[in-house]
Amino acid sequence: MAFDNIQFIAFDLDGTLLDSVPDLADAADKTMRHLGREGVTVEQVTTWIGNGADILIGRSLSRSIDIDPDLDPELHKQARQLFDHYYELGGHVKSALYADVKTTLAAFHQAGMPMAIVTNKPSQFVPHLLEEHGISEYFVDVIGGDTFPLKKPDPYALHWLMEKHNIAANEMLMVGDSRNDILAAKAATCHSLGLTYGYNYGQPIADSEPDVVCDHFKQLADVVKLGD
Repeated sequence: MAFDNIQFIAFDLDGTLLDSVPDLADAADKTMRHLGREGVTVEQVTTWIGNGADILIGRSLSRSIDIDPDLDPELHKQARQLFDHYYELGGHVKSALYADVKTTLAAFHQAGMPMAIVTNKPSQFVPHLLEEHGISEYFVDVIGGDTFPLKKPDPYALHWLMEKHNIAANEMLMVGDSRNDILAAKAATCHSLGLTYGYNYGQPIADSEPDVVCDHFKQLADVVKLGD
């Protein structure tokens, strides 16, 4: 399937553009050990991310994708502060762009396609990551998980982008690796592309029924047809 009317592309970050789970897992593990609790693994964190840092920490404390309803709010707050500290302290040195991300984004940017980041990651970390990996210049807007009152799977950010850039829903494409990305796109009635290589709670992205499923980021160039 290919689209010939896309005027704007919104991208998730973690698991879509950036393999960031090693740094996230490292910070979560150090947080748990700091609190005298059992550490967490990369494999565990891979299935827990996607809903923002608060949820990740809640799942780490609960050691489950389902957060313990009896979890102490003060402990949760302390753990989140520790996580932010360790994540920033780590310098994101273990994170890396997925194959062909930079060259594909550069080609779309060169062709004049406006693009934005819509991530549930805390916004304080996002600009530095984009700059560190040399892709910040490609995005006209960068929306983090705390930029607006609502985050994915709510469509708030996508609606905001449509209104700001005067884009109709059928002219926007949301690209992501998680059901939250696909649910947000469906709620905004825009097109969606799901990537199979990211983090989706251990479930195939195809189960969320995006319009298109791709195994490699570079396939985006085959899906979105740019004007002459």
